[in-house]
Amino acid sequence: MLKDILAISGRPGLYRLVKYGKNIIIVENITDKKRTTAHSRDKVISLSDISMYTDSGDKPLGEVLEAIKTKYDSKPLNVADYKEPAALQEFFKGVVPNFDVDRVYNTDIKKLINWYNCLINSGMTDFLPKEEEDKASEEK
Repeated sequence: MLKDILAISGRPGLYRLVKYGKNIIIVENITDKKRTTAHSRDKVISLSDISMYTDSGDKPLGEVLEAIKTKYDSKPLNVADYKEPAALQEFFKGVVPNFDVDRVYNTDIKKLINWYNCLINSGMTDFLPKEEEDKASEEK
């Protein structure tokens, strides 16, 4: 699921990979469905390749998004509630209790909240690959 969702440095929002071209990729904004290109000089990263720092290693972004979805019943978050640094830290501590306070910045948490809202508002709620979902449900 998150493998085809991309973040492009310098551009707001998230994009879905549509097609590869020569030295470019064609992407579609997941909120307004407008297509555009990303060139080889653009920094493009798949959400499945992103992780958050914890005291015991890295936690994949899909697991973090799944924890937010579970805690907040798949509802979008109110961004206005998380303007203060203390509120951001408290929110993230509720989702990932053992996150590395020194290496996870408030800007990272804000971006995470925006990405979560963007994904939920676009109807995307499957953040883990199928085999990881089965494994996570067995652990509970």
